[in-house]
Amino acid sequence: MYVRIMSKGDVASAVSTLRAAFDSVDACDVDMLDRTELLGALDELETLSCQLPSVSHRLLARLQTETTPQAMGAKNWKEVLAVRWRISTSEANRRLTEASLLAPRPSVTGPPLPPVLHATAVAQRLGLITAEHVEVIRKAIKKLPGFVHATTRDQFQVDLVRNAVGNGPKEVKDLAELTLFLLDQDGPEPDDAERERKRGVSMGKQGADGMTHLVADMTPEARAVWESLLARLAAPGMCNPADPEPCTSGTPTQAQIDNDHRSLAQRQHDAIVAVGRIALMSEELGQLNGLPVMVVIRTTLQDLESRAGVGVSGGGTVVPIADVVRMGAHAHHALAVFDKATGSALELFRTKRIASPAQRIMLISRDGGCTKPGCTVGAYGSQVHHAVADWVDGGNTNVDEMCLACGPDNRSVDRAGGWVTRMNERHEVEWIPPPDLDTGQARINNYHRPDRLLRPPDDPELHRGSDIERPVKSSDGDRIDDAETGTPRPVDDPGGPGGPAPPDNRAA
Repeated sequence: MYVRIMSKGDVASAVSTLRAAFDSVDACDVDMLDRTELLGALDELETLSCQLPSVSHRLLARLQTETTPQAMGAKNWKEVLAVRWRISTSEANRRLTEASLLAPRPSVTGPPLPPVLHATAVAQRLGLITAEHVEVIRKAIKKLPGFVHATTRDQFQVDLVRNAVGNGPKEVKDLAELTLFLLDQDGPEPDDAERERKRGVSMGKQGADGMTHLVADMTPEARAVWESLLARLAAPGMCNPADPEPCTSGTPTQAQIDNDHRSLAQRQHDAIVAVGRIALMSEELGQLNGLPVMVVIRTTLQDLESRAGVGVSGGGTVVPIADVVRMGAHAHHALAVFDKATGSALELFRTKRIASPAQRIMLISRDGGCTKPGCTVGAYGSQVHHAVADWVDGGNTNVDEMCLACGPDNRSVDRAGGWVTRMNERHEVEWIPPPDLDTGQARINNYHRPDRLLRPPDDPELHRGSDIERPVKSSDGDRIDDAETGTPRPVDDPGGPGGPAPPDNRAA
């Protein structure tokens, strides 16, 4: 068998012994050790650090057979790991992936099956390869063409592991790439399915200068569509922001053409902006979480009057105040203005369960995105949630008692054992995790409002909270979702809209 069977008591005792051994090593005085002794100790610790993940993989794989993420109060296993251990979702995904490949697999009957990557798992358990080696091998095997049969796949893995024992990750990666090339020198045959799989458009993070890098893999159809649009709107003299009255339809004058000194790339950028404005002005894009599709920007009255400072969009984009003023003349845009000194905002109160469009605008401006700690979904992808008390429990549809939450997080609130939300004295939403996920982590989400982290350390503690009473569900056992009926639920994508807020005193 792959591992020796141990009882529950044996496992707990072994982990306690390992913890005690670490405390013993940590208490040692290393100042008197010579070079040989230091190197020997470091070598042993390095080997142990390579071996420890193999135990974590087995325990994590077993946990997934014992319970479900929903039973622990989470949407999925990534959230369980990210919330309980305060790691990123990408790191949680890496650990789950490696556990699925390197831990023994349960079988319906009989002993456990060996890991998917058996040779890699054995080498890791013996401390012969590092975490970098494991990642290189895992990604290389994933690239194997579908026509490669099982025997060749196994031999490919064994060859990589054997070379990883005596070489660094780069050498193993180079060997993998060379072997993959020799196995399929012609590369994959282009087909519709492959093109559909590779298509995508990605916006990078906003830089310090406010610019954003755009990367796209376009299908032939998408390229043909944009070719015609850019040929029209990116022609010399068209959509030129330097013109007092830019030409967006018809034919530009000869003077507009002669005075157009933009490069082709700049003209195409301005054409894309024009297409977006035309789409917004058409008023045919429907609604987004109860609001017409529009650009929502928050700023302060003082910045507007001085024409200095910045605003922040509902997706987290920092916009110079001059652009904010100019955008106010276009399409369906909303500007939420706060007082810089007091931070006071318009308060709107409702006696209905559904938040009004004006209330949604103020919540977008206040919260910036989903308020659950660690969630990166921006305001445009979030719903309105009754933070203090659900509507069915007598909650009020007031701005100061509501918050933003993405669809999955909104549905995760269950005061009878799941997540619980409440407002602190600063009108910031605190999320109390279920018992299985509560390790004393932050209660508020600072992802969309990093300016909160600049508070002096002597401010009242707002990032942690004690357990609070969890009311019983409604009589029918169901929780009423705070989203409007028929509103599409956003995909829980950590790469969704969202981003930094402006510096303190620039926007409320």
